[in-house]
Amino acid sequence: MDVKGKVESELNKMDSEKKEDILQNFSRFKEYLSDKVSKGEKLGLSEEQMTKAAEFVASYLAKHEEPKNREQYVLQELWKVGDKEEQQALSSLLLKLVKAE
Repeated sequence: MDVKGKVESELNKMDSEKKEDILQNFSRFKEYLSDKVSKGEKLGLSEEQMTKAAEFVASYLAKHEEPKNREQYVLQELWKVGDKEEQQALSSLLLKLVKAE
């Protein structure tokens, strides 16, 4: 199964209460993303693979979830107005953000 398939499977398995808990607070969202990045690194995923996974998650969230806070609202708006290249850059920046913490 490719990275996109694994991410999609993980998102589909997550119950709504857990998803709500993660999305409610931006710090919690970053912690969750940081944990997933750490696991991806341990599995040997490349930076490109993790960026693609982050892209898929961001696209999913932009289409299926309402922002729960100001930070998520800004990210969603940036995602919507960005083209493919800008969305890739935003995904890469999110990964750098959570790795730096």
